[in-house]
Amino acid sequence: MSEPLKVAVAGVGTIGVGVVRLLQEQADLLERRCGRGVRIVAVADPDRRDRGIPVDSFEWYDDALAMVAEADADVVVELIGGSEGVAKQLCESAIAAGRHVVTANKALIAHHGTDLARAAEAAGVALAYEAAVAGGIPVIKSLREGLAANAWTRVYGILNGTCNYILTVMRERGREFADVLAEAQELGYAEADPTFDVDGIDSAHKLAILASVAFGCQVDFPAVHIEGIRHVSLMDIRFADKLGYRIKLLGIAARTGQGIEQRVHPCMVHHGAAIASVEGVFNAVVADGDFVDTIMQEGRGAGERPTASAVVADIIDIARGHRVPAFIVPADRLERIDTVPMADHRGAYYFRLMVVDRPGVFADIAGALRDHDVSMEQVLQQGRDPGEPVPVVMTTHETRESDMAAALHEIEALDAVVEAPRMIRIEPF
Repeated sequence: MSEPLKVAVAGVGTIGVGVVRLLQEQADLLERRCGRGVRIVAVADPDRRDRGIPVDSFEWYDDALAMVAEADADVVVELIGGSEGVAKQLCESAIAAGRHVVTANKALIAHHGTDLARAAEAAGVALAYEAAVAGGIPVIKSLREGLAANAWTRVYGILNGTCNYILTVMRERGREFADVLAEAQELGYAEADPTFDVDGIDSAHKLAILASVAFGCQVDFPAVHIEGIRHVSLMDIRFADKLGYRIKLLGIAARTGQGIEQRVHPCMVHHGAAIASVEGVFNAVVADGDFVDTIMQEGRGAGERPTASAVVADIIDIARGHRVPAFIVPADRLERIDTVPMADHRGAYYFRLMVVDRPGVFADIAGALRDHDVSMEQVLQQGRDPGEPVPVVMTTHETRESDMAAALHEIEALDAVVEAPRMIRIEPF
């Protein structure tokens, strides 16, 4: 049997503990499946508190960069996080030293994935990041390997479990965003600073990676249009239900004749769509291919065990000698593809207004829509209270985003409109 694969782990937080525990508890199973052992030789973390895992069998470093320089490891696992600083230096140093890199760091790959892939290929080592997107769902391997014969036109999904949990609880329990966010923080589903989750940044990191794998293009995080869920109200969720929709925060990447759309924002999806039924902390990824049509994968997108499973899956590939390009094609063949501006997006829209109920209001609103080539499909008004603000909801037929934005800008300026319009895109899945 071959020599054991020697692994060094940088970052012993929740995911790092899961990786160490999995490699130790499943050692016999992994050896049978890989044809060689997989052994932890070192870990690095400045905090040496007891984490409930045996640590006697490997060396502990306070400095992750020192571990890369000194430890006798074949693979460095980066679980520190962040797109810059130590995490980036560690991966670059490991690659330069001829060591394979496995990471769960979606921000790092979204910002520097193309450059790291080039460096890894030049050094003859692997750059693996299955755990960076959708946790325990093997979506990277699926698109890059199992379904590599397909040309993809679109990939989209629920890429953040925190947001999906919040929107699910808002709908099921009739509670407002701030209240559910506080509960999610208490339960550990949301960070003390939830910005990356609820403002869509975490989903955008993952979407940029998915787009690169699906379309063979360079990772282009700055091209992603990003909106979060802070503006989604319980009122919107209830109106969506009346209209036959559910609201989900989706990441959507699509290849068109003009280039690639990459966008993260709340969407209304028909309640009969498969992705509408994905609830709670679960993630789901859907891909439209030319030979397999539409496939969907669903599972836990975060947490110690699912994410550790994805990290160790990459380690198993390395132990088996299985080597593929990081992004479906060699890094020097990744294309630069034009970005479709969000202003050029075409689709249907939901928007909600709070207007003073008085004669002539609907005529003014309809005139603004008409002047910008926006065609109404449905109108809902909740109650009548002459002289007082009431909610009015409208949906539109397909139109251009820039025209919708211009119409809403004009409508917002009307005297009868008492707050900024709330707009959510409708996706025809």
